[in-house]
Amino acid sequence: MKKFLFRSEFLKPLVAGLLIAASVPPWGFWPCSFIGIAILDISIANKSAKKRLILGFLVGLAWLLPSTFWMIDLTPPGWIAAGLIHSSFLAVGMTLVPPRKGRQLALIGIMTLVELARWRFPFGGVPLASIPIGQASGPVAPLSKVAGPLLIVAVVTSVGCFISTIIRTPKKAVKVLAAAVLLTVGLGTLTAFAPNGREIESINIAVVQGGGPQRTRATPTGAAIVFANQVSATNNVETPVDLVVWPENVVNPDPDLPEADKNPSRLYSDDARLTLESLSKSLDTVISAGWFHKDPDDTASNLNYVEVLEPEGQVAGKFDKVRTVPFGEFVPLRGLVERFAKDSLPARDVRPGTEPAVIESSLGKLGVVISWEVFFEERAREAAENQAGIIINPTNGASYWLTQVQSQQVASSQLRAIETGRWLLQSAPTGFSAIVDPSGKVLQRTGISEQAVLQADVGIRTGNTWYTKIGIWPMLVISLILFGLGRRPHFFGR
Repeated sequence: MKKFLFRSEFLKPLVAGLLIAASVPPWGFWPCSFIGIAILDISIANKSAKKRLILGFLVGLAWLLPSTFWMIDLTPPGWIAAGLIHSSFLAVGMTLVPPRKGRQLALIGIMTLVELARWRFPFGGVPLASIPIGQASGPVAPLSKVAGPLLIVAVVTSVGCFISTIIRTPKKAVKVLAAAVLLTVGLGTLTAFAPNGREIESINIAVVQGGGPQRTRATPTGAAIVFANQVSATNNVETPVDLVVWPENVVNPDPDLPEADKNPSRLYSDDARLTLESLSKSLDTVISAGWFHKDPDDTASNLNYVEVLEPEGQVAGKFDKVRTVPFGEFVPLRGLVERFAKDSLPARDVRPGTEPAVIESSLGKLGVVISWEVFFEERAREAAENQAGIIINPTNGASYWLTQVQSQQVASSQLRAIETGRWLLQSAPTGFSAIVDPSGKVLQRTGISEQAVLQADVGIRTGNTWYTKIGIWPMLVISLILFGLGRRPHFFGR
């Protein structure tokens, strides 16, 4: 292996991985993915299984370590572990791809399956720095309303294979370009005819960002400051307004105490509730706000939920976060992990919710995907399936370093908006907050740390896209078929 690594061919997979990483926000150079896949295909062509294993692993490392570098500020071992685990997925996938005939069909299938696997495993998956996220502002993003993000992976890999074929065998350029034109026309036709819902009414919304410094951790006094910043920013909302969206866990109260025992520098739930009720009444609007505190029924757990207040101040409903963050909101294998990193782990796991991703309100059903959930395509799809007319994504990226997570989250919000045919409102305490229309276009976005209000007229929508009707299953079956055909050399006349 040492001899192999010092040969020039190991540079190709590193370049391939770096190019795929370059397509991912905050860089967002979406054409780089196509070239990266082309170099990956060239790298594994005619190579032994052992070399394909190593090459795939190198591509994964060069792709995932730079595009998840933000993790090093929270958990350096976790950053390395996540990179190694997901690079291993790609390594195994490349080993299974045949080296000659059938390789490209199998590559399309296996890249789609590898991406899906890392979105789900281990510990519920880590769907960051993905190929679809890198295409959220590119020309293939509208395909997600046809068959979801897996179709984007398949198309990007197909285009990479076209480029690879032209580079390796220029004589086939005419045939390859003809196939590319047919694919483009076919997919463009599907996209044009695919439904994306319809607007039934227009409302005025305000996305509120309280502002403050990045890389902060939750503290009792800090919680009061965050809440005060949100209140201050909300006072700048222009009326009339129908819906005000606050971020995730900006209402992070201490347990309530008798009035005489309260510390004025801390936030308490009864005070927070009175303030929110006052705001909803004074603005005559629906307000959604993210709460985070100990579970009163189980003090070994935390709760992370969004609560919606009506204009009269009464609670319309709440939604408990279903998809929680591994090692951030829950600790897998806690008994084992605490032996090595107890001080850096959350003391209590967040108790995940079980209800559909909607809250009933006077505005109709509001779809709710809290923070991390927006990276999982099925969460927004569930909201649309349950007749949500608009989707909100309250989030909190205040503790993160750099802007990788925040910008990738905006890209994920773009994809979820396209997939569901809904407006998506992302609200963060320190950025990025954004308003995304059903075509995936970011109409407004805040900067990092600024106090701001994004206000606009948006549509309450109904109806389904093809993706909300069918989910991932068709693309999963197609990917397995492509991989199976690619693994059968006699299918190609050999």
